[in-house]
This record gives sequence, structure tokens and C-alpha cells, in this order.
Amino acid sequence: MNKKTLGLPKRTPGQVQSDTPPKARARPGARGHVKPGQPRGESPRSTPAASPRVVGVSGIQQFFAPCPRGLEQLLADELAAVGAGEVRVVEGGVAFSGEWPLVYRANLHSRIASRILWRLEERAYRSEADLFRMAGRIDWPALFAVNRTIKVGVTAQRSPLRSVDFAALKVKDAICDVFRAATGERPSVDTASPEVRIQLFLTDRTATLYLDTSGEPLFKRGYRQENVEAPLRENLAAGLLQLANWHGDCALLDPMCGSGTFLIEAALLAMKRAPGRDRHFAFERLAPFDAEAWQSIRQEARALELPVPPHPIVGSDRDALSVAAARENLQAAGLTEHVALTVGDILDIPAPTTAGVLIANPPYGVRLEDQEALAEFYPLLGDALKRKFSGWRAYLFTADLRLPKLIRLSPSRRLPLYNGALDCRLYEFKLVEGSNR
Repeated sequence: MNKKTLGLPKRTPGQVQSDTPPKARARPGARGHVKPGQPRGESPRSTPAASPRVVGVSGIQQFFAPCPRGLEQLLADELAAVGAGEVRVVEGGVAFSGEWPLVYRANLHSRIASRILWRLEERAYRSEADLFRMAGRIDWPALFAVNRTIKVGVTAQRSPLRSVDFAALKVKDAICDVFRAATGERPSVDTASPEVRIQLFLTDRTATLYLDTSGEPLFKRGYRQENVEAPLRENLAAGLLQLANWHGDCALLDPMCGSGTFLIEAALLAMKRAPGRDRHFAFERLAPFDAEAWQSIRQEARALELPVPPHPIVGSDRDALSVAAARENLQAAGLTEHVALTVGDILDIPAPTTAGVLIANPPYGVRLEDQEALAEFYPLLGDALKRKFSGWRAYLFTADLRLPKLIRLSPSRRLPLYNGALDCRLYEFKLVEGSNR
């Protein structure tokens, strides 16, 4: 899924997960044509609406929350639990409605969403001029102050336009023209760390303008200090725990913990801590922001927290550097005392309790020599699970679809998911002594 943004360089490998509405694929195309006599770098301009329409924040509003593919229904249930109405699952996310303050609860409590987008306008279009007029109809100064830096992002699905970059430029021009007409000034563009993000989503016929209420993606909880190679995103890890039907009601072990993402998300879930409790959001920079209401919602969330997890949460890894990274992240999250960490090989460590859930993200083996090593490792892993974890449920998340055959265990469930662009599976194994066939 390609995503182009005004002034944004092409994504590097691994940056494929989209934070925008479903099936968003930008069509490659040439730059917008420059009319004769027009200075290079400037776009032809149309006249925006004379009286921009104020987007009201009273009454029911429309929203969209993107998420990792495969977790849409979990997100729908999560949003319904915090008061969302008209919840509708689509590929790559969930559309929903509610009064504007719903964005406080959705951003604070969602473990699965990547962003919460507020829909401002949706119209049919045929050209960039239509997009300019649509953006020019909105009273942007009523939404945020002129001194806020902005960034316009565009994603497209079968759009007839030749350049999404030029579409982003037209929307940016319209926003700046509305501000200039109202205040005599225009907001500055910051493509690296904008204070306000505007998102344009194009299909073959319709254009939808969103205002991002999250800012930094919601999977950035604020605790990640140290990384190891290819860490799981936090919202994907939280979703996998819920797909494993683990809600803190029994012991949890991650014997390949890496930088500790599963462990931290498990502790937050078990202790009923809102994932957004320690970070800031873009809605705090918008004009409708009600600081008193936001403070009340945060206090309500903290009142529900538990002081400790009800059951043990244990992590280990054979790599001491990974365990050190996990310890740094646990400390940043304020969870050091609630998760036990050790250095140890999954083939050697004992089960910490008589029953529980084991969850892990084994290596994928991209190189041929890695695949051969994994082919030798998987049977040993299956044997260790049978011998040491009888009575446990094991969940292995991997892009290596050879795993069930090589591990010599029969999965009771195979859930298709994606880790970015990687086609993955979450395999469930109900472990019994001897054999699971």
C-alpha cells in the first residue's frame, strides 16, 4: 500500500503499513502540468468559496480508525465499548460515528487503532480544481490556529488523477487561502513533525477530507526506548493477545521476548491501563478541545486501573541484549516490577506455572541458511512445548508458513493476519503431553 504525502520521500522497505482508510493505493503519475507563463513550483489556483462552511462540533460526527489488517473486528468491538455508534467494519479499519468528544475516549483507550480520523467533508470530484474548491469550503480557522504547522497527506484507490502530490498541493493551497482571507496570515507546512495533519482519501469518484485527531500514530504509546531487529508494532501485539483470548486471567509467557512488546502490552491489558495514558494527542491542539472534559476522562480511566497484574507475566530471550532492551522499555512504561525477565533459551526454560498462555513471534528465516536452521529448530521447539508446557495454550505468530509441519504439532486454529505487508499466521496449539496430532 503506497502512500504519498506533500513533501514526503518514498517509503523505505518495511514502512508499508497504512494509517489511512481501506485499500488505499496511490497510483503513480506525473507531476501536475504547469500552464504557460506560470512559475515552476507554483500550482494553478482557483477561487475558494467566498464564505467557508463552519464544521460544527455539536451533534453526531463521522470518524474512521485504520488498523492492522486482520484486527478490524477487534477494533470494532473496542470502539463500541467506548460509545461509538454506527460501527462498520471495512478492510483496513472501522468507520463509526458519535459526538465529537468521543475522540478523547477512542484515542485514550484504543489498543488496536492506528489513528482516529475525523471526517470533515466528502464529495464527488473529477479534477484537482474540485479538490481545491472542496477544501476551500471549510472554515479552517474555526478548527485550529494559524500558527499551527500543517501537513496534507493523500492516499488513493483507483483515482483518475495523475499525481497525488499535486492533489495534496491543491488542498494545502486552499487551506492557506482560507486562512489568509480570514486572518491575513497562512499556516506553515512541516512535513516532519506537523502539529495538525489533514488527510485526503480518494476513490475513483469521491474525495474525503479528514482531520487527524491522534497526531503520532496510536501504536506509539511512548514507552519504546530500545529496539531489536523487526519489533512488532504495539497495536498488532495487543491484537494478537486478544486473538489468543488472553485478558490477564492466567499466566503469560513470551519465551522470545525481543524488546518486550508482548510483555508490555500484556501488562497494560492485565492492569487495565489505558494505552494512551502517558502521551499527548493532536486533538489537544484543535479549537474544539475541552481541557476540563479531557481531564475528567483521563481521571475516570486511571480510577479503573489495578495496582498489579492478577497473574504472572514472564519474558525471556536467549539474547542478553534483547533482554536488556526489554528491561529498558519496561522501565520507561513503569512496569519493571510487574514483569519477570530472564535470559534463557526456549528449549531449556521451564513453565513458570502449571497452566497459562505462551505467545511468541519466532524468527522468519528470510535467507536460505536461516530457513535451514529453522527447519532444524522447529522440531526441537515442538518437542520442548510438549514436554514442558502440557496444559498450556501456545500461540506462535509467524510469516513462515512451514511452521506447523516442521514443528510436528497440529494447530487448533490458523488465523490469517498481516505484519505490514508480510502475510502471516497466528497458530494456536493446545498442548498435551506426548503428541498433539
